[in-house]
Amino acid sequence: MKDLFEKRIKNMGPLGMYKDIAEGFFIFPKLTGQVGNRMHFNGREVITWSVNNYLGLANHPEVRKADADAAKKYGSAYPMGARMMSGQTELHEKLEQQLADFVEKEAAYLLNFGYQGVISIIDALVDKDDVIVYDVDSHACIVDGVRLHPGKRFAFRHNNPESLEINLQRATKVSKQTGGGILVISEGVFGMRGTQGIIKEIVALKEKFNFRFFVDDAHGFGVLGKNGMGTGSEQRVQNNIDLYFSTFAKAMAATGAFVAGDKNIIDYLRYNMRSQIFAKSLQMVLVEGAMKRLELLSKDDDLRNRLWVNVHSLQNGLKKHGFDIGTTASCITPVFLSGSLVEVVLLTKELREEYGIFCSMVIYPVVPKDMVLLRLIPTAVHSQQDIDMTIQAFVDVRAKLNAGGYKKSLSHLLQRLQAVNSPR
Repeated sequence: MKDLFEKRIKNMGPLGMYKDIAEGFFIFPKLTGQVGNRMHFNGREVITWSVNNYLGLANHPEVRKADADAAKKYGSAYPMGARMMSGQTELHEKLEQQLADFVEKEAAYLLNFGYQGVISIIDALVDKDDVIVYDVDSHACIVDGVRLHPGKRFAFRHNNPESLEINLQRATKVSKQTGGGILVISEGVFGMRGTQGIIKEIVALKEKFNFRFFVDDAHGFGVLGKNGMGTGSEQRVQNNIDLYFSTFAKAMAATGAFVAGDKNIIDYLRYNMRSQIFAKSLQMVLVEGAMKRLELLSKDDDLRNRLWVNVHSLQNGLKKHGFDIGTTASCITPVFLSGSLVEVVLLTKELREEYGIFCSMVIYPVVPKDMVLLRLIPTAVHSQQDIDMTIQAFVDVRAKLNAGGYKKSLSHLLQRLQAVNSPR
């Protein structure tokens, strides 16, 4: 019989296997300073493209004041206890109604965290007789929620209506046998490639199939659609989304999340989501802070306009110089690279150390095994100078990549390591 811990330590997993060479630089890096377009990494200033602060609210003066005032008034503890037991307040209810009104739903329910919330929503909604149909590129929180489902589940090819319909036919056949229902899950915006989900096409299939539709719109809320209502509004089908979810961690630059829909299903979730029933209520400092963020997000179009000016400038500039940014239809800007993993590692290292450009390198298991990309997240507080410097840096490192410069760098590195490790 194997020791459980020993078995795990010997196989650290697809990311943990890089622990000794990547920790502190590519994995668990430490960005310091005020959250913004420029921060500090390893003792130097870098242009930061890896922070989910779309509208620049993290250090907006009104937001900072609201956070500070709430902390002074309530501290960081109140309310104590879970919502169901002793953590309910009028301000929680007020924020929920504001969120519901903003996304044009009847009711909303506050959640402590996005990841935890999505898993718990799926867990509460389906039982062994029900069937889940979901986009194969869905975020890990959706995948993990689906993995916990004791019944049947089918994944359709990313944003592929034909694949979706085939799997809905399968799901319908199963549900007729079990007497269960069907839950379809997609994202409003897919966080790595930046593509919008085929929300409109999925909604259209409701005329042919009987299912409920759950959308995780973490990257669409606040930046797409009318006043930032989200991807459902952008595609003009918001009313046909049965459950609409978003986290506060992207456009609102905060902690927390919410789910919205008809009052009867939201009431069901309030009484059955284990992650909320058995967890401490969202602290008042986060509730009041979220209210101020929502106020600015819904009324200040200038923030959203500045964001989209920067998005278009960055994406158009990259495309003009021949970079492959896929089919992104959102703020998320992926740059797909053709080099080997090791070459891209060295390229990313040079971007950070020589050019002061901090963006995220995305590899398996976050994306498929045959894909390597650099992900940039433009915000309303980036400057045109930030964009111009970044594009020029990308042009420089791509030229070196195409010329085999990073293969040479790797060869020199291996030679130095052999010299250091060779017996004397």
